[in-house]
Amino acid sequence: MTTISDPDVPTITAEPLEPQLLDRARSRSRLAVVVGVGLTLFAVLNATTAVYLYRGINDLRTVEGRLEELGAFEQRIGARLDTVNNGFQSRFEKLDSQLQGSFNEINGNIARLEKNLPPTDGSGTSSVSEPVVAANNVAEASPSSVIAAEPIVDTPRPPKRRIATAPPAPNPGYQRTETPDGKVYYRKIN
Repeated sequence: MTTISDPDVPTITAEPLEPQLLDRARSRSRLAVVVGVGLTLFAVLNATTAVYLYRGINDLRTVEGRLEELGAFEQRIGARLDTVNNGFQSRFEKLDSQLQGSFNEINGNIARLEKNLPPTDGSGTSSVSEPVVAANNVAEASPSSVIAAEPIVDTPRPPKRRIATAPPAPNPGYQRTETPDGKVYYRKIN
């Protein structure tokens, strides 16, 4: 084949119809960069997840420890409440026995007073003279009612005898503890 060359005419070179998008050397380096960036992001993501997971596990251990302390705290509070309840219970039992003794004493006094009352006659009047209310006007008061009225003399009451009652029997559901300083505590037995 012969070629005619004319220096004034530009030469025609055969170019491919489609331009080449990626060069092989450039595409390999770009792929390596993309893969490297992806792996770096994945490693950072894994490291961040590991740190948060580790922190979460430590927080969980701390919460579990506090929950165990809370259980012990609850037991201590329960024991103290049982002690306080026992103290109140013993005080209420003591007050109840004192009230029962007072009621018994009052009932005894009422029964004794009923025995000492003189019998009444059929007309409904008693032989005990009733006090007469003095009127402001002497003319209104009849002389017979003033003469018939005798003053009532207050006799001193005999001293009250208190009946000593035995303290109530201890409840078998509670344990009694006495400290060296004399304080008594009761603890509920489970």
